[in-house]
Amino acid sequence: MAVDLFAGIPVSDYRAALLWYERLLGTPPTFVASDTEAVWELAEHRSLFIEHRPEHAGHALHTVFVDDLDAFVLRASGRGLEPSERQTYANGVRKALYRDPDGNELGFGGAPL
Repeated sequence: MAVDLFAGIPVSDYRAALLWYERLLGTPPTFVASDTEAVWELAEHRSLFIEHRPEHAGHALHTVFVDDLDAFVLRASGRGLEPSERQTYANGVRKALYRDPDGNELGFGGAPL
């Protein structure tokens, strides 16, 4: 079964969110779907999008597992964004949590050291 994933994040201020996600992800959107929706392809067939939907803003909760968590956090720090929280699970898996201006949570996970 072929699968494409589009994980959505509702935002209250599209322009502010667009800038914030560009800083976090380190790139402009892969494409802009409309005046109120932008999409980043994180990997083949795996995308994250923001959409102006103020009535739902602040409730997204997503985790993206990356191959080098420390490098990702360092690059985001260089663009002025720090994790709001860091976690290490009993099995050693690590997670850095970022919260956008609406409070949506985007976590980045990494393998144990």
